Amino acid sequence: MNKNHTAASKCESASLTQDAKTVDFGSSKRATRRGLLAVAFAAASLFGSTAAFAQNALSIGTGGTGGVYYPLGGGIAAALSKHIPGMAATAEVTGGSVDNLKLVGSGKPYLAMTMADAAKDAIEGADKFKATGKVDAKTLLVLYPNRMHVVTVDGTNITKFSDLKGKRVSTGSPGSATEVMAFRLIEAAGMDKDKDMKRERLGVAESVNAIKDRKIDAFFWVGGLPTGAVTDLANSPGMKIKMIDHEDLIAAMNKKYGNLYYADVIAKSVYQGMAADNKMASVANLLVAPGKMTNEQAYAIVKTIVERREDLIAVHKEAANIKLENQKSSASPVPYHPGARKYLEEKGIKLD
Repeated sequence: MNKNHTAASKCESASLTQDAKTVDFGSSKRATRRGLLAVAFAAASLFGSTAAFAQNALSIGTGGTGGVYYPLGGGIAAALSKHIPGMAATAEVTGGSVDNLKLVGSGKPYLAMTMADAAKDAIEGADKFKATGKVDAKTLLVLYPNRMHVVTVDGTNITKFSDLKGKRVSTGSPGSATEVMAFRLIEAAGMDKDKDMKRERLGVAESVNAIKDRKIDAFFWVGGLPTGAVTDLANSPGMKIKMIDHEDLIAAMNKKYGNLYYADVIAKSVYQGMAADNKMASVANLLVAPGKMTNEQAYAIVKTIVERREDLIAVHKEAANIKLENQKSSASPVPYHPGARKYLEEKGIKLD
């Protein structure tokens, strides 16, 4: 497994060493320390089994380095590793929500940061999950709103959504929820994603570089505020950012895909150079876990994230939206994990 964010690697090693010292394999008196360590590491590698979850080794699927998932996921991994005894959590760079959900469905010990629309498809085995089948996932927490950015710059002659027709447009990286939502917006506008534009499939950081080099005219990105890569574009000399309104497309998306999207605003103060507030569509971000995760582990993860929220806000301010009052069944199309429900109900949250 590729661990691109290794903030907790030392904790993982320490956890496994501790396990090696305490596990009784029935012949511990004759077992050497080296043998015990080998068994411990072998157990940690059995990701498809319940035993792997008992080892408390977790990876968090995030997204690209230019978005919010990656730094916030790293902050969550560090908090879990520090404050849950024996926990070794790491955050990984991925293609985004769809990839993350498929990792959860793989049977390996993953948490997934994901948009609600992709999560709904995953548990239903729809759209990008038709080939792989339904994912047994459960919500741990509703995190923060994901705002759809439809970004261009001066000189492209794009002032409204329909102006994307015939242009060079990035709709997000393969396996991302940006791509899912971008396709739905394009469809709601009565356009064909393959015929009506010259489409690229780039992550947000790559999209920003491409628009700087004038290789594309616009890009889609759904993420938190502010997104570092978009801030970089807005602050670049010779570039004046323009955000394209699209709130009028929300009703058509919800009619077909369920009541997942809502009207929102990216204030003009968020990114330098914006001439006006951007009227756009948002969708909730979730943290989900495999359904087979133990109640005790789910409880501990939720407790730690909620009670260490200030630490996470220091990593990225979107963590300020991880609030108890935002936890409700209607906020997520994926049922809450029983362990998460237990903690939230103890805090007076009525999910149903």
